[in-house]
Amino acid sequence: MIYSFTVNSSSREELIDITGEIRRLISSGKTTEGVCFVYTPHTTAGVTINENADPTVRKDIVKGLYTLNLERVQFSHLEGNSPAHIKSSLIGCSLFVFIEKGAPVLGTWQGIYFCEFDGPRTRTVMVKID
Repeated sequence: MIYSFTVNSSSREELIDITGEIRRLISSGKTTEGVCFVYTPHTTAGVTINENADPTVRKDIVKGLYTLNLERVQFSHLEGNSPAHIKSSLIGCSLFVFIEKGAPVLGTWQGIYFCEFDGPRTRTVMVKID
């Protein structure tokens, strides 16, 4: 079964912690050992795993991607969001997490993030648990 939920971004670019929702979906299922696949069907967004102990890390990731200075490039795509497409490709639109004892296997400081690069928008995250 494929689950989905929405994420509402409030900024042009931001990382939104979705770890709790992924944990909830895993714990509500019958799979205690397996794999959780997380996917977002958007060309200007992504998903990633990174530190969730210090919220400034999320801001630093957004700042770091901004230093690529993609906004100054004269792209052919007329919508004006080519930097978001490139950042989405760099981060990626999917990831997987192992499941053990009914919980995602994450490092002590790790969390799962939805990455918005063309917001604010309402987005979809899809999850499959095997």
